[in-house]
Amino acid sequence: MEKANNNKPCSECGSTQKQGLEYLVVGTGGVGGNIAAFLWLADKKVTCIARGEHLNAIINEGLKLKSTLKGQHNIPIHACNAEDYSGKADVIFVCVKGYSIDSITELIKKAAHKNTIVIPILNVYGTGPKLQKMIPDVTVLDGCIYIVGFVSDLGEITQMGKIFRLVFGTHQGTEVSQELLANVQTDLLESGIKADLSDDINRDTFIKWSFISAMACTGAYYNVPMGEVQKPGPIRNTFIGLSQETAELGNKLGIIFKEDLVQYNLKVLDKLAPESTASLQKDLEKGHNSEVQGLLFDVI
Repeated sequence: MEKANNNKPCSECGSTQKQGLEYLVVGTGGVGGNIAAFLWLADKKVTCIARGEHLNAIINEGLKLKSTLKGQHNIPIHACNAEDYSGKADVIFVCVKGYSIDSITELIKKAAHKNTIVIPILNVYGTGPKLQKMIPDVTVLDGCIYIVGFVSDLGEITQMGKIFRLVFGTHQGTEVSQELLANVQTDLLESGIKADLSDDINRDTFIKWSFISAMACTGAYYNVPMGEVQKPGPIRNTFIGLSQETAELGNKLGIIFKEDLVQYNLKVLDKLAPESTASLQKDLEKGHNSEVQGLLFDVI
């Protein structure tokens, strides 16, 4: 495993960082951990928020990354819990599960300055507007991500496959510096993350939700990895049927899709590593809290 090593030591933690935007990643699981790791490897200034034994492992041994795109690294990233964070961030990525969103509002309030932007990266549709109502004095955007990432051990994050795409943007009526948005996009691209600045983030977060809802519910119902959903047959037909239902819902909501939503979902599905599973499926198997409410029951 390669131990990451840059040139300029961070004044806070001794790790090496360059000048630029200050990133805070709230939640160091399969999504947040990979965002933080990729940013750090590109010399971006980033701190991640974690908790419990996972946090202790990161502090004591570094954040271990096993990645198809980046290889293996042991990253001495700055990590702490929400209570101990005392800095100010220019960009806050919110990467907790949908059921935990209420628990991180106080952290965002204390970590934000007047120009901070918050980018929630959750599987549940409508997170940005919901979070904006909870923290009206902070500018909240919206975002979504396409990645197969998960916590593979304490302090260890795995990224599988060739897909790592992050889409973000502002909702109608939200005013944000275009220069800041462009700088965030550039930082992500330089980090090896395919970053798209959306012209309709409501549409794009709905599309992602449609995909992950169909993927997670199909995988969990049949208890299979995505390789089984990629094969013609009844399992794949279930995925198609669920995608059709959410496409109809989107049409009722007035969302205009650039391409057929079902075909788009199939295209994304077929690019996934065959052994991959959704976080909902993993959580249900372990008996943990899950996002089943936002991914399944809200549709019903």
